[in-house]
Parts: sequence; C-alpha cells; structure tokens
Amino acid sequence: MCLSIPAEVLSIDGDMAEVSVGGTMYNASIRLVEDVDVGDFILIHSGYGIAKIDEAEANDTLNLMQEIKKKAERS
Repeated sequence: MCLSIPAEVLSIDGDMAEVSVGGTMYNASIRLVEDVDVGDFILIHSGYGIAKIDEAEANDTLNLMQEIKKKAERS
C-alpha cells in the first residue's frame, strides 16, 4: 500500500517545489503534475508530486492524519 501526503506549494524552481506539510518543509519534484502554482496543494509520495488536489480535500486529509496521530499517542 502506498501513502501520499497533501502538501502546500510554497515556491517553485523549475521542476522542483518547496512544499509544506503541517509546517514541515520538503522538496518535491513536480514533473508529474501539470499547472502547479505557488499556493496549490499537491499529493506527494516519495519526493514526487503526483496530483493536484483542492485545499478543502488537503485540509480534511491532514486533519484526519492528526486525529490518527493523537489516538496512537494515547494507546
């Protein structure tokens, strides 16, 4: 099973983007995604952007991930 994570695009330099996942910065290739702009949300997997998603979907997914983390910490 593969897991991709929603990330906000902060800056773009050619085929690379600096992205933020919950405040943590990463570099990701955006070669596989068309029409990416600063402020967009993309799914990243293994350092590659694989799809654009809307902000609401990104926030829903990040919130679910936080809930899972909190429940795991309580166990």
